[in-house]
Amino acid sequence: MNTQMEISSGGCSPRIRSEYSRKEGSEGTPFQHMELSDRDRNFQVQSMNALEILRETVRILRFNSWGFMAIAFMLICPVSAVLLSNVIVDESIVKNLSIRLMLVAQTSGLPLRPIIKQSCQRFAETVVSSAMCFPFYATLLLLSKAAVVYSVDCTYSRKKFDASKFCVIVAKFWRKILFTYMWVCTVIVCCITLFCVFLVAFCSALAVLGFLPDVVVYCAMLVGLVFSVVFANAIIICNIAMVISVLEDVSGAQAMLRSSILIKGQTQVGLLIFLGSTIGMAFVEGLFEHRVKTLSYGDGSSRVWEGPLLVVMYSFVVLIDSMMSAVFYFSCRSSNMEISDVEGKSILETMAISAESMGIQ
Repeated sequence: MNTQMEISSGGCSPRIRSEYSRKEGSEGTPFQHMELSDRDRNFQVQSMNALEILRETVRILRFNSWGFMAIAFMLICPVSAVLLSNVIVDESIVKNLSIRLMLVAQTSGLPLRPIIKQSCQRFAETVVSSAMCFPFYATLLLLSKAAVVYSVDCTYSRKKFDASKFCVIVAKFWRKILFTYMWVCTVIVCCITLFCVFLVAFCSALAVLGFLPDVVVYCAMLVGLVFSVVFANAIIICNIAMVISVLEDVSGAQAMLRSSILIKGQTQVGLLIFLGSTIGMAFVEGLFEHRVKTLSYGDGSSRVWEGPLLVVMYSFVVLIDSMMSAVFYFSCRSSNMEISDVEGKSILETMAISAESMGIQ
């Protein structure tokens, strides 16, 4: 099959399609196109880095800005507001859990220094907040991820986001998307649980062997650093698995396996994407904690505009993260030369049509 690839200033786009030759008057498309030889095409795809994926994401956002902004305000902003404000989090549960964590840390040989206390407090807040916000994650946020993936796929198919068509398509595949999300949550919980068990056992062993508390703290930090890399890889696999569950006819463990195979050789790019998104979210969370929860001017009127502004900023970071995961999926898939060549239809629409035809038969 003769293939062409989109090339834009500053990097290549991931989608490979035979019809992507630049036509006169097609100003509505966000990309420029040119033909490449097989050798050049493979080099361009494999050399696509995190910065190029970010640039591609911005181009897609500009091409269909109204659709993505609607997704952000209608689906992501409510979840961001609940998450940042902790309005449904019971502080007494957080306090009790943090005290229990500090007792476990002290029992395992870790001295109760400020960094240990803050880590226990932060971990308790994250666990309780995630548990309380889970209904929002499994509905609005999950729907927003599916909508973002659909919009990115439509952009590569030169189509605008159609809300009614999206609702019909997602209704057909919602169960497998939700099933994959449950697998993602299970993997994340298992990773964190295994880390906590290993950390307690490791620190206890060091304390029994007679190591100084300072040495135990440094060793615990080293273990935490190693876990961060492993956990980041797990999150990357989970994010791509969610994209796969939307765009491909696999779900659950199969989507996770497909994701781990697909990103082989591109893990560094995924880690940079994850690092950038994590820093952005942590920065906005810190601003919200400092400017809205802690500070207020006079009667606290500053919270009236700073709070919503930071919620919008956080929602935008979440939106960009979801978009970059979708673009990263297309980039990995293009490097494996697996993109289907369906004229004028998105992958989701093609799957829906195939499902309908099988039902008729």
